[in-house]
Amino acid sequence: MTELLPALPDESFQRVLCVVAHPDDMEYGTSAAVARWTARGVDVGYLLLTRGEAGMPNPPEETARLRLADQRAACAAVGVKHLTVLEHPDGMLVYGLDLRRDICQEIRRFKPDVVIGGGFEVETSMGFDQSDHRAAGLATVDAVRDAGNRWVFAEQIDDDGLEPCDVRWIIIPGIAGGLDATHGVDVTGEPLRRGIASLEAHAGYLAALPDHPAPADFIPKILAMNGKRLGVEHAVLFRAHDLQAPPAFLTEATT
Repeated sequence: MTELLPALPDESFQRVLCVVAHPDDMEYGTSAAVARWTARGVDVGYLLLTRGEAGMPNPPEETARLRLADQRAACAAVGVKHLTVLEHPDGMLVYGLDLRRDICQEIRRFKPDVVIGGGFEVETSMGFDQSDHRAAGLATVDAVRDAGNRWVFAEQIDDDGLEPCDVRWIIIPGIAGGLDATHGVDVTGEPLRRGIASLEAHAGYLAALPDHPAPADFIPKILAMNGKRLGVEHAVLFRAHDLQAPPAFLTEATT
C-alpha cells in the first residue's frame, strides 16, 4: 500500500502570492486550495506575468481584455481580492533579470509568507510543458531569493521604499497524479465547488476551445485522483519547500 502524503501545514499561512504566466493558469485545480485558504481568512494575491493575449485567434488586445475580465471573475469565485497583471509578451516570456525584477518587486510589495510558483521542467507526465510556464516557474524561485537580499534590485528599496521580504514557503502544484508531490490540501466539498466555478468563469476563453472538456467534468476527476494520495475525497497536491527548515541531508547527518 502506498504511504499517504502528509497534509500541507498551512495553518500558519497568512499571505500567499501565486505567480503564474497566464490568465487561467491557477484555475486547473490549484484555485480549489486557494478557496479553502481564503475561507479561513488567508490573504491571497495573484500575479499574472502576461495578459494571455496570444491564447486566442482574436486580435491580441481584444483577447487580453476578454481574458482579464474572465480572470477577475475567477478571482471573485475563490475570494482573491488582489490581482496584479504585468505586460510581458504572452508566448514569448523570457527568463532573465527583467522577469526576476518584476516578480521580486511584487513579493516585496505584497509581503507573502508563501509563494506559489509553477514547475520549470521541460518534460512532464503531461508532455512537454509550455515555455512561458517554465520561464515563470524558474524566475519565481529565483525572485523569492532575490526578494530577501537587500542588495539585489536595490533600487526597489532605495527609490521605491520597499523592504526586503523573507518568504518562508515555496510551493509548486503537483502534476496530474501528484507523483512528484510532497504534501496535499484537502479541498473536498465547498473548496472544490468554488475551484470549479473559478475555471468556469473563464467563459470567453473556454468558448474559443470547442474541444475543451467542461470544468465540472474533469476537475473533480483530477482532484479525486490526487485525493487518493492524501486519503481524502478531493485534494490539491504540492511540492512544498520550507525555506526556514534545515536541508534534509544536514538533518539526517546530525541524527
